[in-house]
Formats: sequence, structure tokens, C-alpha cells
Amino acid sequence: MSAAGAPIEVLLVEDDPGDELMTREAFEDNKIGNTLNVARDGEEALDFLYRRGEHTDAPRPDLVLLDLNLPKYDGREVLQVIKSDPELSSIPVVVLTTSSSEEDILRSYKLHANAYVTKPVDLEQFIAAVRQIDEFFVTVVRLPNRL
Repeated sequence: MSAAGAPIEVLLVEDDPGDELMTREAFEDNKIGNTLNVARDGEEALDFLYRRGEHTDAPRPDLVLLDLNLPKYDGREVLQVIKSDPELSSIPVVVLTTSSSEEDILRSYKLHANAYVTKPVDLEQFIAAVRQIDEFFVTVVRLPNRL
């Protein structure tokens, strides 16, 4: 929920069903009232963001959780599109990935990621990381109003 108490729309861009499930569990365990939408590859993420194809009625996300290693378009390409589009660039993007490569971290920030989080492999640590992302971007930070 946002600081104003309204639930927010989160777009999880994740191709790994196990990581998707852990993220869903983190939202449920944390009693997060936000809506979790899922895109399973870069192309579907862009279709969701631009409301194309099966996603013509998709809500505008208030926050994107983005894996880097995706089929079709990788997360770096998706991030570049989001941050270079004036209609999408204000959406906070948290890179949530298994990579701890300095090159990936630097490139993500150069592409204007709002945060970079390396996924913990332990379930409890993963849930804690998602909770911290939620608490920071939903409770502490003021997000722009939806257009």
C-alpha cells in the first residue's frame, strides 16, 4: 500500500517460476495488499507496459521488479526502453536478479535503475528482501500519481 493507503500495482518481470512463487509468497507473508502482475519475458513486459496484445487493459505499474536474464528481450533492454520513454520513465524500476556482477550493477544504474538487488538464494532472505523493497518503495518513498 502507498503512503496514502491505496494499493499499488507492481509488475514483476520474471521468467523463473520458482522466483515468481517466492515473490508471491513474500507479498502474501508480508500481508502486502498490492497487486502483483507478472510478465514472464521482456516482450511480455513491454506489451504490458504499452498495453498491447493480451494486455490492452493492463494497469499502469507503480513499481517494476525486473530480472535481468530474460528471454526475448533481456532486462537491460526492457530497462532502457522504460527509462527512455517519457511516459514510462517515472516508474521506479528495481532490478531484482541473481547477478552480482559489477558490470551488471554499473550498467543497470547507467540505464537509470532506481535500485539493484541481488536475489538471495535462501527463501527467508528472499522474502525479507522483497519486504524491504516494498517497505521502501511503498511506505517510505512517495510515488508519482498514476496518469
